[in-house]
Amino acid sequence: MATRLQFENSNEIGVFSRLTNSYCLTALGGSENFYSIFEQELADHIPVIHASVAGCRFVGRVTIGNKRGLLVPSTTTDQELQHIRNSLPDAVVVQRVEERLSALGNCIVANDHVALVHTDLDRETEEILADVLGVEVFRQTIAGNALVGSYSYITNQGGMVHPKTTVEDLEELSSLLQIPLVAGTVNRGSDVLGAGLVANDWAAFCGLDTTSTEISVVESIFKLQDNMPVNVVKTLRTSLIDSLA
Repeated sequence: MATRLQFENSNEIGVFSRLTNSYCLTALGGSENFYSIFEQELADHIPVIHASVAGCRFVGRVTIGNKRGLLVPSTTTDQELQHIRNSLPDAVVVQRVEERLSALGNCIVANDHVALVHTDLDRETEEILADVLGVEVFRQTIAGNALVGSYSYITNQGGMVHPKTTVEDLEELSSLLQIPLVAGTVNRGSDVLGAGLVANDWAAFCGLDTTSTEISVVESIFKLQDNMPVNVVKTLRTSLIDSLA
């Protein structure tokens, strides 16, 4: 199931959290409710960790990780780094990277096998990424946007990309990533998928404004239910007919 939630009054929950198959980071802050929803869904399987990076709460936008590792920007303090290392499972490698494009979550999107990165990312960062996360790295844009982490979200099951992505690009990206992809939105039409959505292989969370049609697309592409694409088409069709009627 995909769960809807908010961080304080923001629907951009991907800004304040980072979810993988082996851990979940959530921002420190007044929204205990936000943390408890993650805890309720995930705590039986993976640790849910309160963290900050460079004293800020936007942990989802400045970090990138998968089940093997986590990369954090050079602005992360030693204390924060130590806290994250101590809280994560022992098998997860945490590495600080010196990178000019320090909002790593905006510039990189990754699952456990592949990563797409901003075309201007440092070679050194690319090598660290491949090494720490154990992924193949490809420099790409999505619908002409270099911020691949903002305009797409992928898991090992599937992925969502910017709604203006062409069919040719969708097919190319899909064969590159070896997962099914769909162009879509969250939070009632927002194309910034990285900010409005977090998911792993068995759970997904999106902003409170996400419509039921958007949720059914999320659940279908990330294979969170027996919600096959056929059902999604039916749902879309009926919702379109309802809105026209």
